[in-house]
Amino acid sequence: MTHLFISDLHLSPDRPATLDLLLDFLAGPAREAERLYILGDLFDSWIGDDDDTPFNRRAIAGLRALTDAGVACDLMHGNRDFLLGRRFRRETGCRLLRDPTLISLAGEPTLLMHGDLLCTDDLAYQRFRRRVRNPLVQRLFLFKSLDSRRALAANYRNRSRAAMAEKSAEIMDVNQDTVAGYLRRFGALHLIHGHTHRPCDHEIALGDRQARRSVLAEWADTGGEVLAHRNGIWQREPITPT
Repeated sequence: MTHLFISDLHLSPDRPATLDLLLDFLAGPAREAERLYILGDLFDSWIGDDDDTPFNRRAIAGLRALTDAGVACDLMHGNRDFLLGRRFRRETGCRLLRDPTLISLAGEPTLLMHGDLLCTDDLAYQRFRRRVRNPLVQRLFLFKSLDSRRALAANYRNRSRAAMAEKSAEIMDVNQDTVAGYLRRFGALHLIHGHTHRPCDHEIALGDRQARRSVLAEWADTGGEVLAHRNGIWQREPITPT
């Protein structure tokens, strides 16, 4: 039994080689898995399921081919693609996960998150997150034309880059007390998330219990990484261009 975990591909027409890397992965190593988990920010921007660009269609077709081959694919919203909806789910065969979601792997309670909920020191971002995740705000956004949504999304990306440049690395990383709080709330011994682009494995003391936190890597044109669970063994595996 193989379960694979990836996140933060930030697929964008500006970075076509990253999509090529994903499609090779979906047609190759991912076919050997029972289930693939994509924990947010598959796309760098998603302005609605009706955005039928050739780039988006290629990504959708790759995911559909994977699920048609019998590999289950679970997808979690990230902070960039939280508007992925029912049409995307129907066309890809993917299942949309709540953030957070608790699963069991080899009997170990494992908590899956995108990771932005853990960055509670970034108060401005958390306020923004609550606003854009409001169903009414999303509905009003999706009522706008595609051109208007593209312009708003581009403006948001520019403002986000400017805001990140002014924040310290510590503020944009996870809050350790928040991490421990989620692990205790869900009774989990393992937390897997992305978002921070700081791939590492951390040991966490929870009273008389020992837990761990696995941070997934960001993908780029030059390569990516998958966290694999096979027969009770965890391993990080590089994904390289063919």
